[in-house]
Amino acid sequence: MAEQHFDLLQRDDRTQARRGRLHTRRGVIETPAFMPVGTQGTVKGMLPEALVDIGAQVILANTYHLFLRPGHELVERLGGLHRFMHWDRPILTDSGGFQVFSLGDLRKIDENGVVFQSHLDGARHVLTPEVSIAVQESLGSDIIMAFDECIPHPATRDYTALSTDRSGRWAQRCKAARRDDDALLFGIVQGGMFPDLRRKSADELVSIGFDGYALGGLSVGEDADLMYAMMEQTLPHLPQDAPRYVMGIGTPENLIEAVARGADMFDCVMPTRNARNGVLFTRAGRLSIKQARYREDSGPIDPDCGCMVCRQYSRAYLRHLYQSNEILASVLNTHHNLAYYLDLMAGARSALDAGTFTAYRADFYQRRARLADEID
Repeated sequence: MAEQHFDLLQRDDRTQARRGRLHTRRGVIETPAFMPVGTQGTVKGMLPEALVDIGAQVILANTYHLFLRPGHELVERLGGLHRFMHWDRPILTDSGGFQVFSLGDLRKIDENGVVFQSHLDGARHVLTPEVSIAVQESLGSDIIMAFDECIPHPATRDYTALSTDRSGRWAQRCKAARRDDDALLFGIVQGGMFPDLRRKSADELVSIGFDGYALGGLSVGEDADLMYAMMEQTLPHLPQDAPRYVMGIGTPENLIEAVARGADMFDCVMPTRNARNGVLFTRAGRLSIKQARYREDSGPIDPDCGCMVCRQYSRAYLRHLYQSNEILASVLNTHHNLAYYLDLMAGARSALDAGTFTAYRADFYQRRARLADEID
């Protein structure tokens, strides 16, 4: 068997949850796995060594941002993104589609790709499936994403069908443009909030054949029930022997529910962005460290958390740092939030290994209900 492959190790007998192992050229990713977001070649507020310490197996970087600054050619000349940012574990690169399509009036879509103006200096650029793949390969990505359009919500059925069909054609072009056979290439299922279009997109991508499959166009404004319904309509149509990546979600509840529905990989800016805004994740729920009630609180963020921040710093100190607008506030808050997310997925993996995922899922909710008074 080739070095790059996915092993399905365990399936939960009461849900669709899966335990897997994704082999990449730069190491193994144990799934279910959360990927910290390092959009511009850095996870904000975190040294690479700190990411390793809290158990990060893979990080996500972004083609659009690195394409514009500092430029993929420069990164390639300097030894690739791993060397550039001092990270020797796997990197997944988003294709840039989400960022380009969020530019609104600054971009124009056609069959060839997208013409857009840089949000940095207004310069005109063209991003096509072929360019996206070439940029990702020059960065040295271990997991490359196909170029697609992230469909907004709400969107009409007619537009959703047109866009999904075009993304399918772009997926074929992405596979044809691939040159680095040691990098894994994932296709992205679209289809908006229409179950039949989701299934059609999934079937088309499977017929093309990819190393893994992602669900795009979720967490774009729909409610959680609709998000989960789209997962339920799509994930069973994807191969059992390939990794399944739900892009851009989300809350701890989103991750637990996506795991229960058969997803393997996740990313989201929520733990890092919320940390910079003073919102911390705990086993009791969210905690806003800026609240006056924590001014003299000598306890840790989360008494059940073993991260460095919870072992060494009080809520009172973290509140002081945040109120004082100190850089260290973002550093410590981010460290804790990412540790929480990574621990959540490590716990899911352990539960799947032990055959106790249903109990783990139930305990996740019961503990929040029981401990909510601590942070309310």
